[in-house]
Amino acid sequence: MAAVIRAVFGYCFLIFIVRIVGRRPGKQISPFEFVFIFFAGGLALTAMVADDASLTNAFCTISTIAVVHFALAWARQRSQTFARVIDGTPLVLLKDDEWQVDTMRRMRIQDDDVMAMARDKGITSLDQIEYALLERNGEISVIQKSGDTEEEEE
Repeated sequence: MAAVIRAVFGYCFLIFIVRIVGRRPGKQISPFEFVFIFFAGGLALTAMVADDASLTNAFCTISTIAVVHFALAWARQRSQTFARVIDGTPLVLLKDDEWQVDTMRRMRIQDDDVMAMARDKGITSLDQIEYALLERNGEISVIQKSGDTEEEEE
């Protein structure tokens, strides 16, 4: 039973730590962040399993993590507030041609990261962007100003 409690605690703790560390798109995760994620997972696994290396203990801890993950996913679907706590909310990085410096610094996003996503969408300059958002999944969404193409054609 102690292994099951350690598994629940370890899983919740890892979610909490990853949430604090911040969200970045998969393409932008540095090698340091990959090492952190795998190392933290390994440490949590060691703490869950402790000195008992039995097959039964491994089955119990893995099953417990699966059940806790399922329960959290279910709770996220049932409660918007809980989903915001677990996943966060979209964050504005650029609005009305102004970088949201505090948000970008807190999320460790550079303006070059936003402009790279804009170039992927065919946007070449800052004045073509209405909003740039850091989505809940870590991706950067760039919304082009409406009417840019119409104004240029007239």
